[in-house]
Amino acid sequence: MEILWVLMALAMLCVVLLPVLRRRRGAVGLVPPGHPDAADPANYGFALEEELDIRMPGPDQDLLDVLDLVQRTQDYRGAQQLLAGTETQSERRWQRVQAFAGAASLELRQRPGGVGETPGGQWLRVWRAEAPKDAGGAAVHAEFLVQQAWRTATPGTDDFRIIMEEARAACSQAALLAPGDPIPYIVELSVARGLGYPREEFEQLWLKILDRAPNHMGAHLAALHYWCEKWHGSRDLAYSFAEAAAARAPRGSLLAAMPLFAVFEHLPEVNLVSGFHQSEVVTKAVHGALHAVHSARPDDPTQAHVRHLLVFFLVRGERWAEAMNQLIVIDGHVGALPWTLSADPAAEFAVYRALAVAGYEANGGSPATLPQ
Repeated sequence: MEILWVLMALAMLCVVLLPVLRRRRGAVGLVPPGHPDAADPANYGFALEEELDIRMPGPDQDLLDVLDLVQRTQDYRGAQQLLAGTETQSERRWQRVQAFAGAASLELRQRPGGVGETPGGQWLRVWRAEAPKDAGGAAVHAEFLVQQAWRTATPGTDDFRIIMEEARAACSQAALLAPGDPIPYIVELSVARGLGYPREEFEQLWLKILDRAPNHMGAHLAALHYWCEKWHGSRDLAYSFAEAAAARAPRGSLLAAMPLFAVFEHLPEVNLVSGFHQSEVVTKAVHGALHAVHSARPDDPTQAHVRHLLVFFLVRGERWAEAMNQLIVIDGHVGALPWTLSADPAAEFAVYRALAVAGYEANGGSPATLPQ
């Protein structure tokens, strides 16, 4: 009986002390919307969860306008003109190729077609049929096949390999149409990962990209996957690749953020370490990424990718004010890692945003104290 009374006393003590302990050192937790202690992201001008755009990491109004036109009219020519007017070696062109391919792939999944029914993404098929020598259309088609392989088949199966081999042939065709264009080779990086290219073959492919666009952030992110432990490398190889890219990054380049992506790719292996998100490896990678976004051009489209990942690490590291500084730049778009790994990217992003707001306010912050 005495033991029972002791346990009851301890339980009561926990009830009294838990709220106090949770407030120490800025510790926060999520509470239901409408709760008196709930911090409201809307007070900071943040978009409602249902308004978050999951298609892209950051704004590209020209792309959105053309995507809307193409999908509404099923006429590919707007996409063709936009890509033709986008600098060949730019990060933005790569993102636009991905967006058009992704739109066609999702259309096909939503409307697979049947007897008497036109399948979704028909505009891409017409594009390839009517303009077979157009380099932009060829690149979009190659990326479309890659996305189809990952979305509709399981790596290692015959179906997956068949689609990837078709994508590989499409990459070769796209490269022939535009010899100086790095994008067909960047698309092939995903093929190399899926088909398991031998390292020598992968490195030859990588050299073709370096010859055309040595500082291309999108290409480095795609190549990093190959070197990760879950694919064809190891944590050490992935870290070495990322750190080498950061070391040779020219001033203003976002390649300095590559180590943070390498850390993220290996979280399942190392996340059990106590205080990992305050550890030296994470702190150093976060510092490099913060330096990269602060020194990058404001119009660099890959800046959003880095900022989204920074939010993830800064929130987990309880660096609330720094997380808020990233959120005010990227809020509204969530089409980037780590949110896109979730079945509901907008909801996943909203959770981290709410934690950042709550942590910021628990440490004395408010909309008035946040720099705009």
